[in-house]
Amino acid sequence: MQSSATPQSFDESNLRDWLGEQARGFGFDGLRITDTQLGPASERLQEWLAEGRHGKMEYMQRHAVLRSDPQLLVPGTVRVICVSMNYLSPQIDFEHEWRQIKDPAQAVVSMYARGRDYHKVLRNRLQEFAKAIEEHIGTLGYRVFTDSAPLMEVELARKAGLGWRGKHTLLLNRESGSTFFLGEILVDVPLPIDQEEESHCGTCRSCIDVCPTQAITAPYQLDARKCISYLTIENPDAIPVEFRRAMGNRVYGCDDCQLVCPWNKFAKRSELPDFAERHGLGSASLLQLWSWTEENFERRHEGSAIRRIGYTRWRRNLAVAMGNALLSDGTSELDKGLIRAALLSALPSSAPLVAEHIGWALSSPTN
Repeated sequence: MQSSATPQSFDESNLRDWLGEQARGFGFDGLRITDTQLGPASERLQEWLAEGRHGKMEYMQRHAVLRSDPQLLVPGTVRVICVSMNYLSPQIDFEHEWRQIKDPAQAVVSMYARGRDYHKVLRNRLQEFAKAIEEHIGTLGYRVFTDSAPLMEVELARKAGLGWRGKHTLLLNRESGSTFFLGEILVDVPLPIDQEEESHCGTCRSCIDVCPTQAITAPYQLDARKCISYLTIENPDAIPVEFRRAMGNRVYGCDDCQLVCPWNKFAKRSELPDFAERHGLGSASLLQLWSWTEENFERRHEGSAIRRIGYTRWRRNLAVAMGNALLSDGTSELDKGLIRAALLSALPSSAPLVAEHIGWALSSPTN
């Protein structure tokens, strides 16, 4: 990247105010700026990868060097503009979420995934924001990202002051808790840098204690191989048997560590229609989602992050949840009968991965 803008060609204070106003105008709720030096975070990433905690996410290992330095990803980068966008729709109620989790016949889909794919929402707005910056200060070398490149975006956002790392490893801030997405604009202009935010987790360990699979192995330490979000989304293979019961009725992701976090009591709601719930995903039953054909799945999840896992993984996850419902005393006998019949009916025509999980679901001695 090469730019004609220089630190002398704009007033830093006025520019910073202008950037904040523009960010809000494009729908972002926070903006902070940092340099490209990641310090010890790069070493911690290498240790995490060496321990195999990334599971089957080979792309983490493949692009590890690029993740260590934004300047390697985009040569010429000297600053990273980090933005956040709240995603919690007004209709989401945490008490309702806990009731869903405790009702074994219901399906639980992570809150962030119930609306439009955030990659598309943020990327388009970031691109327009970057163009506006260039029009304001002159020729600008830039690239925009949102969970779409080998970039340590949470660490960059932490360093920029958008929040602090919670013990569950997610970013937290006072205004939005952890219910926000991140995006970045890598630029070649030495913009003024913001200060880091102090941690405000104190002695709280609610997120560690609530994790169904004990994936948070210690404060600020996550073993992705145990995490339900990883198991139901990133994992392409069979879900390890030792984690299936702990999954409960979570069929796409897991929000337990966010639901229990005291800071999420202050989470702001998003008015963007993009993040509004689609197809009743916040209250659907397992049987309702199981009834979807592959065509239904593709059509209803068009423009959704869920679509990327494909129909086979979707059914795999549902089969596990249905098996757990069959085992639960909280499932009515009527629902158990309907679930068992639905699984048996689908078994002969299911893909091998799904068939194995159906077999497991039906194999309990109590069934």
